[in-house]
Amino acid sequence: MRTAGEDDALLLWAAQGLVTGARAWSHGSASAVASPGASARDRLAVRGSVADAVPLVRHVLAESGPGYRPVGDTRLITALVERIPELSYVGAFGWMDTTGPELPRQTRPGPVADWLGRAELPEAAALLDRHFPSSYAHPERPGATAWAGIRDDRGRLTAIAADAWSAPEIGLLAGVATHPEHGRGRGHAEAVCRFVLDSLLRRSGRAALMVDESNTPAIRLYRRLGLRWRGISAAACR
Repeated sequence: MRTAGEDDALLLWAAQGLVTGARAWSHGSASAVASPGASARDRLAVRGSVADAVPLVRHVLAESGPGYRPVGDTRLITALVERIPELSYVGAFGWMDTTGPELPRQTRPGPVADWLGRAELPEAAALLDRHFPSSYAHPERPGATAWAGIRDDRGRLTAIAADAWSAPEIGLLAGVATHPEHGRGRGHAEAVCRFVLDSLLRRSGRAALMVDESNTPAIRLYRRLGLRWRGISAAACR
């Protein structure tokens, strides 16, 4: 998979180690990975030249089905939409990743995060339902393998984040939510993200996340943690 995807982080993540039903194709300079249920959607991660990607995406969609959403660098997805009539543009967002080997040092002491136990997951679910209801990662749905959290001095869960849909070569941070009254501005979001990202880097050597391009505070936090921005977009069959 590293050869086909030229060590592309997005494709490596979509491949999921090729053990979850994901399939990979290549054509000339283009590579594509159809990944069922990756971050709650059937995704078709693609890269390469437009000339090679167009016939490759057509072939993969015909073979895998129109439910797969092409995702990749914005320039490429825009070109695919222009050249493949069945596709329509869905939107842009950000892929951010780091290869470590570790995150930038914390500049000041902060709250301590830890993994949540099974009995704590209903509280994490309630925090998500109230403050991040659109999250793909959720304790009551498949995808996340572990949740971390921060509690304030009264024992209230104030920030959470998950290790979700991770691949052997790259771990994915998802489900980041913070209680607006007790978490934001106190370093709780940074602490819980740092905790999960450190775990992903130790295990896989690379960590990533997806973020809405309009979420400026989150992007600022992730940059501070050493993650690099990559603008990507998604399309879908009409």
